[in-house]
Amino acid sequence: MQAVVFAYHNVGVRCLKVLLARGVDVALVVTHQDNPAETIWFESVAALCEEHGLPFVTPDSPADPALWERIAAIGPRFIFSFYYRHMIPAALLGLAREGAYNMHGSLLPRYRGRVPVNWAVLHGETETGATLHEMTAKPDAGAIIAQTAVPILPDDTAFEVFGKCTVAAEQTLWQALPALCAGRAPRLPNDLSQGSYFSGRKPEDGRIDWQRNAADVYNLHRAVAPPYPGAFTVAGGHTFVIGRARLAGQAPADLPPGLAVVDNSIFGICGDGRALAIQQLLENGKPVLPSTLATILDAAIVR
Repeated sequence: MQAVVFAYHNVGVRCLKVLLARGVDVALVVTHQDNPAETIWFESVAALCEEHGLPFVTPDSPADPALWERIAAIGPRFIFSFYYRHMIPAALLGLAREGAYNMHGSLLPRYRGRVPVNWAVLHGETETGATLHEMTAKPDAGAIIAQTAVPILPDDTAFEVFGKCTVAAEQTLWQALPALCAGRAPRLPNDLSQGSYFSGRKPEDGRIDWQRNAADVYNLHRAVAPPYPGAFTVAGGHTFVIGRARLAGQAPADLPPGLAVVDNSIFGICGDGRALAIQQLLENGKPVLPSTLATILDAAIVR
C-alpha cells in the first residue's frame, strides 16, 4: 500500500507512525514550516521524516502546481491528511486511486471546521473524540470510516483534551487501516444537518467578559489555557492572563465583576455572583503575586 500523507502537529506525528507500523509505503509527506511567531509546543512531522528517511516537502500552498505534478507521478493508492492546516484541493484528492481520508478532532458531524477541541471545551461538552472520514471538496463532510470517543472531564483544559484526542486518533487509524487497505472499510453517513461548523479562533477571542456567569468564564479559560494564548483581562492598565484556575463557587465577598484579591488569594468575580479561584495569574508570561495585583487594583481605584 502506497500513500501520500499531509501531516502536522502531534496527531500528524502519531498517525504517520501508525502508517509506518502497519507497513504502509509513505511515498511523500507534505507538512508545514513552523511559524516563528507561534509557540511550538507540539512534535515535529519534519523531524520524524528526517529520522525515518521519508521524503517531505513544505510548500506554502497545497495548490502549488509542482506538488500536483509530484503526487501525480507517484499515483498513490491513498492520500491521508492528519492535522494538515490547509484545505487540500479537489484536484489533488482525485489523484488518490482508492480514496483520500482525513483525521478530524471531533465526533463528526459535530464540530466541523477549525480547532474543534477548543470549541468543544468552550461549549462545556463532556465528550469529544477523533473521526477518520473521506475527504471531499467541502470540509469535514465526507463519509465516516471510524470514530473513537474520549471524555472531557469538568476541569480538563483543551491541552489535556487534545492529548486524549491524539491517542484516539492513533487508535482510530490503527483499527481502521486493515479494512481500509482491503477495501472493506464501512462508509457511515455524516449527516451535516445534525452537526455544527466553527471557524478558527484568534487570541483576541480569549478576552474575558466578567459579566458572564462563572461557568462560561471557566470554560473560556479551559478552552484557551496555556500553551494556547490564554484567557485574558485588562485591569489597571495591565494585561493579565489566567494560567491556572478552578471554579470557587460563591464569590468570597460582595465585590463587582473582575479581578479581586481576598485574603492574599486572587479571584475572578463573575456576573452571577460566583467566582474563579485563580491559582496562577500571568503578566508577560511571569506569575503575578496577590500583593502585586492588590497594589495595581488599589492604584486603579485611586485614579
